Amino acid sequence: MRTDNRKVKNTVVSIYFILIVFAILFLTVFKSLDFLKDEIFFVLIGLFIVLVVFHSIAGYFEYDSDGSKIIVLNKGLLLTEYINYRERKLEFDRSELAGYKIKNFIIYKSLVLLVKKSNGKSIKERFNVTLVKKRKLKYVKQSLRKNLKENLKRKQG
Repeated sequence: MRTDNRKVKNTVVSIYFILIVFAILFLTVFKSLDFLKDEIFFVLIGLFIVLVVFHSIAGYFEYDSDGSKIIVLNKGLLLTEYINYRERKLEFDRSELAGYKIKNFIIYKSLVLLVKKSNGKSIKERFNVTLVKKRKLKYVKQSLRKNLKENLKRKQG
């Protein structure tokens, strides 16, 4: 099964644009108003914090379980064609999957994968799945659950 959240990119770019326009608008409007000169700093800090939080949750997610390997990819949404930043890629055999968990915080969702390598070491990787639709996340869970059942049967039999 293969899934991703590439359709969300236009929405993210629009939100970035709106936040930047609000920052410029607040800067020009508050400079012209005398009674709000002291608060302009706090408003800009607030917009900056909102921008940083939004930047941390906005990410591209791709899951591919076709073939003998499972590939999970996370990367940033902006400037990824030019600068490869915030990329996290995990590629492993189906038989190496030891567990998974989806953690749901208030404004952030993450997929935690536990992979047991052939040398006995375990790797725990986190992936940002905040902007993945519920339906697609359900398909990812089904695929991982099916893979875990197959691994359990293989160990027992």
